[in-house]
Amino acid sequence: MRVSRRFVLAVTTAAVLGAGGGAAVSTATAAEPVAAPGQVWKRTELYFGTSKPNGGEVTDKEFADFSAKDITPRFPDGFTQLVGTGQWRSGAGTVVRERSVVLVVLYPFSNQHANDDLEQIRTDYKNLFDQESVLRTDSVERVSF
Repeated sequence: MRVSRRFVLAVTTAAVLGAGGGAAVSTATAAEPVAAPGQVWKRTELYFGTSKPNGGEVTDKEFADFSAKDITPRFPDGFTQLVGTGQWRSGAGTVVRERSVVLVVLYPFSNQHANDDLEQIRTDYKNLFDQESVLRTDSVERVSF
């Protein structure tokens, strides 16, 4: 059972006052939780597979060119690209294992163009490299710089 510190302090103070029959001073202090520093922003991750349907792979240079042309102009304040290995099941039922690039973008709620920009990046990548999909995840994070 999870009990807040404020509740424990109130119960302890009431017990001390009730037991002594008079005014008592409690020396206990409740530590209020301190919010993490920073602001609440949106976080989007895009997962780009690099296997081409007709064989081969999107090269590092091809992805760097795509990033320079399609990602950087839309998010000039910054983003992170991570390289990993992924696995997914295609629409045809085939399990595909491939090198993947994960794009992580953090942006303020006030960025009114972010959603359209992210969707355009997904569309451009699928068209350019004949991809079935680009996975997108969205969450909310607290950030500070």
